[in-house]
Amino acid sequence: MADHDVTVIGAGFSGLYQLHRLRELGFDTRVIEAGPEVGGTWYWNRYPGARCDIESVEYSYSFDPQLEQEWNWTERYAAQPEILAYIRHVADRYDLRRDITFDTRVTALEFDDATNEWAVTTEGGERFTTRFVIAATGCLSVPTRPEFEGLDDFGGATHWTWDWPEQGVDLTGKRVAVIGTGSSGLQTITAIAPVVGSLTVLQRTPSFAVPAHNHTIDELLADVKRHYPEFRQVSRLTRGGAQCGEGAALPPFFADLDDSTITSELERRWGNGGLCYQQSFFDLLLDPDANERAAEYARARIREKVRDPAVAEKLTPRSYPIAAKRMCVDTGYFEVYNQDNVDLVDLREEPLVRITERGILAGETEREFDVIVLATGYDAMTGALDAIDIRHGACTLREKWADGPRTYLGLMSAGFPNLFTVTGPQSPSVLSNMMTSIEYHVDWITDLLVHLRERGAVRVEPEVEAEDNWVNTTNDVADLTLFPQAASWYMGANVPGKRRVFLPFAAGVGAYKQIGDGIAIAGYHGFEVA
Repeated sequence: MADHDVTVIGAGFSGLYQLHRLRELGFDTRVIEAGPEVGGTWYWNRYPGARCDIESVEYSYSFDPQLEQEWNWTERYAAQPEILAYIRHVADRYDLRRDITFDTRVTALEFDDATNEWAVTTEGGERFTTRFVIAATGCLSVPTRPEFEGLDDFGGATHWTWDWPEQGVDLTGKRVAVIGTGSSGLQTITAIAPVVGSLTVLQRTPSFAVPAHNHTIDELLADVKRHYPEFRQVSRLTRGGAQCGEGAALPPFFADLDDSTITSELERRWGNGGLCYQQSFFDLLLDPDANERAAEYARARIREKVRDPAVAEKLTPRSYPIAAKRMCVDTGYFEVYNQDNVDLVDLREEPLVRITERGILAGETEREFDVIVLATGYDAMTGALDAIDIRHGACTLREKWADGPRTYLGLMSAGFPNLFTVTGPQSPSVLSNMMTSIEYHVDWITDLLVHLRERGAVRVEPEVEAEDNWVNTTNDVADLTLFPQAASWYMGANVPGKRRVFLPFAAGVGAYKQIGDGIAIAGYHGFEVA
């Protein structure tokens, strides 16, 4: 007899909702969380300026109408403290902490064919059994730690954005370097530039960033609350799991519009701000000419914001299609480079040689700093599972995924029964509003577990043929797009030695929902149940 019906790994948004659903249905469920508190990504990412890039009215749970009505977001794009407060409120409201074990990291899972149970081992040596494991480990939860020569020699302070001190860091008047210009880097740079003595940004690849036009949302929130159920239903049918003004309708194609209409639409999207810019046109990530038109518009906006033409050019992305790497949503990032105390080092021109005792040697120039901030990203989508020794007989999941993840729907992997992944690789996940995708996966997994219980079944896993077809489908869809043309974390390109394959499902949330719903209606076609 297993110690638990279900063990959930992770107490972020997906783990908390999964616990709530299963507990309501009478499953003995235990959540294991490595951190000391709920929140997952939003607990750890407390660096200056940390903020969501999905609008608050969308980046929230939809499962309880009362929760929707009682919580009041203050900004269009919520900052980390507000998001963490929301998650804590949810944990308190539904009394979830009593079924969560904190400060405990799962290090190994081993499946026993004789009992159809998983043995779970923790870092502290505890071992227990469970019928099912649900990995709610997050898509961006395992940071990369690049090997910078001499990092240990640096005599100042070093801080990683993914492990920022909870009490904060006083950077007033300090000489600060920031390495990395993805979302974490952009947000940190924008937040600290007004207070530091000097700021040097070391950039390898510039990012496309669309203005957030952030503001308070009292009136908008009140309007959305009046028809939240209908609003959410539309969002679930969109490509990105969040609305961009056209409801569930498809955006236009470049080829269907004349030049002036295209320009007007790009201006409208830019004026609205946020990630919806990349959804201006249906073929933006399908047609190179359309993509270049949208990219050049964004480049022109950078040139308008940055006064020094040479600096503006260094900040202008030209080596990859727009939106093929994760776009950023900024709150004044490019304007930072107009400040006298801010300097930009282009690592393509001055490669980073080493960290020194006094600072950083890039090219032939050593620059001195008091603080180095590293915003170097994550081992996306597969990193959290690779960090756990997951075994079934002689096979490990790490070995199976050595040449890229293999899943069915991004939910399970053949050969590893009773193991589910929430927003796993080969699902829309990071290409979508994560909250929409999280709720869909949690509900889908929960419905399957109820289906198994009603039939007295104790084991489920994907058929190899179904998995092969899904892997091929995911790859074929990605190959129709411009995504593979960028060396992005979508491709695992930021992790040395990681096989480059496109990790998410690129056809969109609405299409994925239709497929997932159809498979469930067909009696969970493609799954072996015993």
